Amino acid sequence: MPRIAGEATEGVQAVALALRVMEHVAQERRAIGVTALAQALGVTKSRIFRHLQTLVVHGYLVQDTETERYRVGPRFLALSRLVDDSLDLVGVATPVLRELRDALGHYTVISQVEEDGVRVLATLSGRSPVEIGVRRGSRLLFHASAQGKAALAFGNEDRRRQVLRSRLEMLTPYTIVSPAALEQELSRIRTNGWASGYNESLVGLNTLAAPIFDAAGEVIATVGVVDSIQFLEETLSADQIRATMAAAARISGLLGYRERDEV
Repeated sequence: MPRIAGEATEGVQAVALALRVMEHVAQERRAIGVTALAQALGVTKSRIFRHLQTLVVHGYLVQDTETERYRVGPRFLALSRLVDDSLDLVGVATPVLRELRDALGHYTVISQVEEDGVRVLATLSGRSPVEIGVRRGSRLLFHASAQGKAALAFGNEDRRRQVLRSRLEMLTPYTIVSPAALEQELSRIRTNGWASGYNESLVGLNTLAAPIFDAAGEVIATVGVVDSIQFLEETLSADQIRATMAAAARISGLLGYRERDEV
């Protein structure tokens, strides 16, 4: 019996290490060598090498013949696509959205990132007797909404440059239409981790939003609270910010995102 238990334990450890190897290679988003991988995971090069070879044989990783480095393989990508196809973002996010609404009392919303803005996927009404929010299916501009700015700030550099070069439509006198001012605002959002849209899309309305990341670390959506400026003031409270960021982090975690420390 002890021998069997030992073999089982070793098998579980081997599976756990193989999963860590695949996860790390995927998060790198570029080919990585044995030495760097061993150092990152804190195991010997020989042990890492054995796992890499097994994963290559089964198609989860591929090895570059010139650099001898490893990157994700076709079977890994196929599995990722199957997960993406079956993943219901609204289904995953709705319980968290409801908790956020109950905690703060504001209208809550989740929006999906698209090429030319963010699309409202799901909403929950707040506690106010007067309904204030955004319609499901509405497209919000990147530069003129808290959801859009959160997505733009944490999204890819190419999209950010494209928006900054484009004509920025003025929806209200408070909408940011200067590329320099928008770039400064996006920098602030990246530092703080959240965005607001005080009077920017509609006078009298404010929104607080935070980005949602998928397992690969890409921004795919935002979660936010919406209300009149009477209840969601220009200077947001610590509780409002903390609850919204916590909701975004929780949804991201449910989607497989694991935050990595910057080196």
